[in-house]
Amino acid sequence: QHALCRKSEAAWSPSSVVWTHHTDVSYAVPCSMGGEVLVTVGTTSFDELVAEVNSPSALKALANLGFDAISFQIGQSSYKPVFRADDPLKVSFFNLAPSMAAYFERASLVISHAGSGSIFESLRAGVPVIVVVNEALMDNHQMELANELAFRKHCAVATPESLLETLQSFDMKSLSPYVTGSPSLIANEIDSILRVSPRDRM
Repeated sequence: QHALCRKSEAAWSPSSVVWTHHTDVSYAVPCSMGGEVLVTVGTTSFDELVAEVNSPSALKALANLGFDAISFQIGQSSYKPVFRADDPLKVSFFNLAPSMAAYFERASLVISHAGSGSIFESLRAGVPVIVVVNEALMDNHQMELANELAFRKHCAVATPESLLETLQSFDMKSLSPYVTGSPSLIANEIDSILRVSPRDRM
């Protein structure tokens, strides 16, 4: 099996994922080279997510999808990813970066916490996203946002407990690209999903 390649109008990028656009259908293009997975938790901590993706079972599932490397952005998480000699993916991690743009650009798949900033940065980069919701948080807006975007087929949604099953059955071709808009339009989109008025956002 192979990871998926990013295809743009200008050129092929063999280590990342992009979509071929038709009306409301997207086609994933097979790639002969492995791609990289980005796991991101933003500036917060999400030990359960980091630990689950770093588990041998999850790494094997990602290798079966065709990926050969994984980079963890762990924020304030106390769990530090480990690289085992028999791991099928090359593992690296860092806490924070001045900008995540380059990481999103080279990723073939993003596994993200449910923060709207990380989700929409992934979608704007044209990268398939699996959003993992932290059920320990009292604020359920993250769950609402993730579920609504999943309903629109812009991402897949999981919890740390269901993530392995999601990876084992994940089909990138089932996702639809998110049409990039201006920051204000994206903010309005979030407000619409969460049923928040512009005045409430201020």
